[in-house]
Amino acid sequence: MQIETKASCTKRLNRIEGQVRGIGRMVGEDRYCIDIVTQIAAVRAALKRVEEEVLKDHVAHCVEHAITSGDQDEQRRKVTELLDVLRRLGP
Repeated sequence: MQIETKASCTKRLNRIEGQVRGIGRMVGEDRYCIDIVTQIAAVRAALKRVEEEVLKDHVAHCVEHAITSGDQDEQRRKVTELLDVLRRLGP
């Protein structure tokens, strides 16, 4: 992972961790259900952004390296790996 991507993802994940702890407090305090669901949706959206950033880095670094290496087996592995993970992510 590129240094900039790693720093950005770490920062985002730390923020998400705080959000999740906040949701736990909300549940413990019997806060309004819709407010809790709203915060859960915000965490999911934030995780999606991290996921996109990691995938973008993977394509720009790992997949690109496999392509430029000329190693066809490595190219196939990286493309198959990428397709598999995209399939798991769903719509």
